[in-house]
Amino acid sequence: MSTFIPTSARLGAYAIGLAAATIFAAAAILAAAPARDGDACAPVGEWSVPGGGRIAAPEILGRAAKAQVALLGESHDNADHHRWELQTVAALAALRPKLVLGFEMFPRRVQGVLDRWVAGELSEEEFLKAADWSRVWGYESTFYLPLFHFARLNRIPMVALNVERDFVRMVGAKGLETVPREQREGVSAPAPAGEAYLERLFAAFTQHPDKQEPAPARTDPGFRNFVEAQLVWDRAMAQALADAAARNPDALVVGVMGSQHIAHGDGVPHQLQDLGIKHIASLLPWDKGADCSRFSAGLAAAVFGMPAAQAAPAPPRLGILVETASDGVKVSSVTAGSIAEATDLRAGDVLVEVAGTPVKTSDEVRAIVGRMAPGTWLPLKAKRHNEMIELTARFPARK
Repeated sequence: MSTFIPTSARLGAYAIGLAAATIFAAAAILAAAPARDGDACAPVGEWSVPGGGRIAAPEILGRAAKAQVALLGESHDNADHHRWELQTVAALAALRPKLVLGFEMFPRRVQGVLDRWVAGELSEEEFLKAADWSRVWGYESTFYLPLFHFARLNRIPMVALNVERDFVRMVGAKGLETVPREQREGVSAPAPAGEAYLERLFAAFTQHPDKQEPAPARTDPGFRNFVEAQLVWDRAMAQALADAAARNPDALVVGVMGSQHIAHGDGVPHQLQDLGIKHIASLLPWDKGADCSRFSAGLAAAVFGMPAAQAAPAPPRLGILVETASDGVKVSSVTAGSIAEATDLRAGDVLVEVAGTPVKTSDEVRAIVGRMAPGTWLPLKAKRHNEMIELTARFPARK
């Protein structure tokens, strides 16, 4: 895919560059100021090098813009992290207009959908549906859409970095060697994990509720499979990034993914190094109030101080379990005290329309319900005992 930026996008990048220059100038002044009270590890709104103190925005972003691959981490449900990603991508685009954006959020099979989105051929709703967003990712799409629109506005290629979850689950259940080569989606053998990564993965492994009794050991086959699954996940994304860098040698390839795949250089950076990508810039957000004992040298090239993480609001729920039926989406059970019960939805009802939209799958119902705002009403059309009924689900206002 061509990475040529048309005239309108170049003008947009120029405007971004002016804004970025202003940000850089302010950051350079702040870099000389003392840390504000409460900013224990990384001052909010500033860049810091773990183990090395604060660094001016022009310096760290200038370094990152010269890399082959820049990695941006996130907590998927933190809205501020997504705003920081957009800000950082915009600044990098001002310094190096030829970009490629890779996303953990998409499996390889939807690459054609990403191409059509960037080309301007799909609406938001069409894009999310075609990308199977509610099933393969499921986090709040409004967090991500500003960055997707930035790519579309500037005709920046978007790359699907991930593989199917079933592939990773198979590895986690039985090990990589049990997965037939034709089902590995082209993912090559991962580089072995270092000792520090193994320690962190073992700590995560022991936190699983079903791993407490008896206490697991590093020699457990289950832990070996757990490590292999994580390495396959890391390798898949690193391989997609490396392939994008090979196809676009004059572009900066930016990978957007969960911070755990980036921290300490153990996950995706380690696999990128094994694939021959040597110039990598890992950038992470750092939430105010996070455990400073983890803020150690080697965590990342730099981190950006963030406000304290805010709990994400619970997603809207009808309170039903559903299954696909030949004539719609069948309600298999209704949760006591739920919106669905108050609406008089009953087990056995078959949803035919939700919000005036015909529905055929549970994912379609979940996606529509997920977009409901507090205090709004959701019209439903269902079949009950061969009779068509109309109901209205009322979502309470947020307290």
